[in-house]
Amino acid sequence: MALSILDNKSVTPNESQLKGVLGKTFQLWNNVRQYVSDNYSPTDEEWNFAGKNYGWSLRLKRKKRTILYLIPCKEFFLTAFVLGEKAVAATKRSTLPKSILDMINSAKKYAEGRGIRIEVKRTEDIENIKRLTEIKMGN
Repeated sequence: MALSILDNKSVTPNESQLKGVLGKTFQLWNNVRQYVSDNYSPTDEEWNFAGKNYGWSLRLKRKKRTILYLIPCKEFFLTAFVLGEKAVAATKRSTLPKSILDMINSAKKYAEGRGIRIEVKRTEDIENIKRLTEIKMGN
């Protein structure tokens, strides 16, 4: 099974599909999109099929820089970030929850940074996504 619930390469996701799979979290998905658009414009949104093990994700970008990825799952979604070392250092000075800091610190280091995925199931999760986005874009 793919990471994303939308795993049919031949069908690019649409709003109707997203509403169906995300359920109550569809509004949270749109809140993240709107936050990024409002604070980091001009932004582009690009659906990407990363292979049968990952499925579809929505990439939010500013020029050539990827800000974050949104990955639809059943009744929730994942927000994925790739954080460079400056951003990782900035998270240590932040008010992010220990669980997210532990996730960042234990993430494998790659040339492009450390990748993490955070589940978004409730409104409270959005604040952490906003803080991480601010840290990433500020570093």
